[in-house]
Amino acid sequence: MGVAHPTEIGVEPAGVAAAVSRLTVVPQRRYGIWVGTALALLLAFVIIRAFASNPAFAWGTAAGYLFHPSIMRGLGNTLMLTVIIMVLAIVVGTVIAIMRVSPSQVLRGFAGVYVWFFRGVPALIQLIFWFNLSLLVREISLTLPFLGTLFAVRTNDFMTPFFSAVVALSLCEAGYMAEIIRAGIKSVPSGQSEAASALGMPYRMILKRITLPQAMRFVLPPTGNEAINLLKMTSLVTFIAVDDLFYTAQSIYARTFETIPLLIVVAFWYLAVVSIMSVGQHFLERHFGRSDTRREPLTMRALRNAVSLRGVAR
Repeated sequence: MGVAHPTEIGVEPAGVAAAVSRLTVVPQRRYGIWVGTALALLLAFVIIRAFASNPAFAWGTAAGYLFHPSIMRGLGNTLMLTVIIMVLAIVVGTVIAIMRVSPSQVLRGFAGVYVWFFRGVPALIQLIFWFNLSLLVREISLTLPFLGTLFAVRTNDFMTPFFSAVVALSLCEAGYMAEIIRAGIKSVPSGQSEAASALGMPYRMILKRITLPQAMRFVLPPTGNEAINLLKMTSLVTFIAVDDLFYTAQSIYARTFETIPLLIVVAFWYLAVVSIMSVGQHFLERHFGRSDTRREPLTMRALRNAVSLRGVAR
């Protein structure tokens, strides 16, 4: 059913315009937003005032420890741990994810058990277990038939606190990365893999050239979140005396009893690094999602063409 034109119902356009001009536009009342904004501002004022006026925070002491050599050394160890563990977790997690989507039931079963175990056991328990591996294995050696023992090393000498942290957290994080990468692989339409297989491409090349590059746009956002979580999870290595940022701060305030200022320093550096990582994650997501950016419906060239055609028509 069509809409009648004003002239068809006996109303002149000028009369309609005059009637519309006499209408009073009343803006919508948003009392909930006003109340919420006022409460948020009040809460922010109370928090800032409490932080600024409480002398127990000792902001001057915290500022003095901000660039302390020990704190900088601990921060460097934390960043190094995060990078090493994340790289190993991505490599191992990619292998496990490929096994999870493999046609082989044995590979799928092994990968499923791996993900089930390392995601189910808390990271702290895994950390302490690997650090105390010498209670189970006194010596790590490699012996081959007809060649004898190629090397042998005491487990205590091999599983240092730093190496134990890398092994434990890498295996733990790989379980999460495997599920993230598997979900990214599953997000790629299966028709593309079937078409490539029909053309004679091997499975390895299909993964390398077709599946994994397209899965990156789905894998990258949760991977960035996992990297941020891993940065904070490295504070667990304090329990096995790895000289990270938190352990360094603990060593200082155990002597000086300046607990709150040192905790403020640790929180500041974690927030700073997480902020930088969040910015990097944003640009990476924008890079891999550039195919989703849609053009404007009217480009400058089309606008110029429209103007020129209008001039010709005149």
